Amino acid sequence: MTTLIETERLLLREITLDDKEELFKLHSDPAVQYYTGEPVVESIEEIEKAIRGRINDYEKYGFGRWATILKDGMQFVGWAGLAYLPEFDEIDLGFRFLPEYWGLGLATEASRAILTYGFDTLNLRRIIAIALKDNKASINVMKKVGMEFEKFAPYELGSEDGVWYWCNKKLITKNNAQ
Repeated sequence: MTTLIETERLLLREITLDDKEELFKLHSDPAVQYYTGEPVVESIEEIEKAIRGRINDYEKYGFGRWATILKDGMQFVGWAGLAYLPEFDEIDLGFRFLPEYWGLGLATEASRAILTYGFDTLNLRRIIAIALKDNKASINVMKKVGMEFEKFAPYELGSEDGVWYWCNKKLITKNNAQ
């Protein structure tokens, strides 16, 4: 599988059905799912369906959530990437990592590279990120990569417990130069 983005420690590539075991481990972990607003995944079939949706996103939009591989050992550590949210007509930066890789700066490293890719390669105008209000770690990543607070609004349709951050290329360039 072709690497789309490479950072100092990470490789990001499209998710495939070969990733189903690793994705099941990730999404069936209650600690991982706690701040996502999503239930714990209970079957490989659920993961296979989600992967097919990711593959459809790559074909439809030219981007998606990408498998994130730690170069040292070529270990799957989670996913990170962009997703079009039709309910909001926005492109969302998101990431999810296995707990043993939390606190190592991987989400920040991946997010910086994804924003650069989004603006420089995909020519996107605006990217948002949404987290639950209590998800301090994700909010800190948003701030570290140069995104700015936009509003409190739904994390999912029908809820008001989300914190929205946003950026464009000019804002990221300015904030990361400071």
